[in-house]
Amino acid sequence: MTDTRCPTSSGFTVIRYRLGNGLELALLPDPHAPAVAVNLSFQVGSVDETPGRTGFAHLFEHLMFQGSSRVAPGEHMSVIEAAGGNVNAFTSTDRTVYHECVPAGALEMVLWLEADRLRSLAVTQENLDAQRDVVTQEKRQRYDNRPYGDLLMKLVGQHFSPEHPYGHLPIGSMEDLAAASLAEVTAFHSRWYRPSHAKLVICGACDPDEAITFVERHFGDLEDLSPPPRNAITEPTLPGGNIVVTSEVPHSLLYCSWQAPAADAPDLVALELGLSVLSEGRASRLHRRLVREQRLAHEVHGTLLGHLRSPSIASVSARPADGVDTRDLAEAILKELADMEAPSEQELERAKAQYERSWLLELATVEDRAEATADTWTTLGDPALINSRLADLATITSNDVIKALSHRPSSSQLHYLPKGTL
Repeated sequence: MTDTRCPTSSGFTVIRYRLGNGLELALLPDPHAPAVAVNLSFQVGSVDETPGRTGFAHLFEHLMFQGSSRVAPGEHMSVIEAAGGNVNAFTSTDRTVYHECVPAGALEMVLWLEADRLRSLAVTQENLDAQRDVVTQEKRQRYDNRPYGDLLMKLVGQHFSPEHPYGHLPIGSMEDLAAASLAEVTAFHSRWYRPSHAKLVICGACDPDEAITFVERHFGDLEDLSPPPRNAITEPTLPGGNIVVTSEVPHSLLYCSWQAPAADAPDLVALELGLSVLSEGRASRLHRRLVREQRLAHEVHGTLLGHLRSPSIASVSARPADGVDTRDLAEAILKELADMEAPSEQELERAKAQYERSWLLELATVEDRAEATADTWTTLGDPALINSRLADLATITSNDVIKALSHRPSSSQLHYLPKGTL
């Protein structure tokens, strides 16, 4: 058991503590906060699934609310909501997160609930069948029956093969889930849901010593199991290419994408600033050139899809103006990228101001601050690095930005068109 207290002269106090069973805790006490947030991250995501057995990580986002030895199905949510709090969960490629925000007096209750389902989750055939149906309905609503619902899957598929660990979305395959046995699902839970593979963040109105006592009380007796190995990813990425998709959509969309550094790379923030210079707001270069001057597009956006253990995906997307062919729009975007010069001082300062505003908004509530801390901890290895984000931002130069934007080892185009366009 270790207790590392990291108060800073500027920024948030971050207290790190490690239980004997390997559970890691980061506390960010804020006596002025109106509530306390709990964020429990398990270091398992869709990247940890195997071909033919996808969707397991996301499935447990649902199964974790189906009861445990002392909590009935659905009671986890109802108890927290009855106390005036909120609760939710999400699954990404690299982790699965369960988070609550409650009045300060309900902190121990939340920790008791989290520990009980970690200790004795009810993984039964009945629960498995029911939650498979829930996930199937979710996929139909979010992907199958929504305009552009398969766009992200198509974009990812341009850079990773289906066999690559990052080659599928967290929602997974419904065929894989239908074929999964209870034994396989239970084995997935036993492998990944263990204290030594979790990071717990508590942020807000809490006394640090009392919070540590609560965590020891409710998590300390859980079995000490070493974290499972996460093997290095050796599958190659795809070289890139162009695809055309037609579907029942209201208008065309274009995505020009390329492989970017992994999420923990030191130059990733410079790339984010570069995408901001290109496409964030009406003063951005691509909006000025393609929307206002050349009238080739109605709107332009930049996006970064981060991956921790393989290349990320950077993209510039655009909706073509009426009558404009997406091929002509792609040619114009690629020309702007090829001819791009380093940002001016004004452009760089605007991009930094946009980044800073977004980051400070993310830290404004204890719930979002807890998630920012957990994400920073998972990505960079130290939760206290949330305090250095803006200082690191200030050091980035125009040369850093143009260098990050210029590194595009593979380039792809996704032309998403209404049916009958071709």
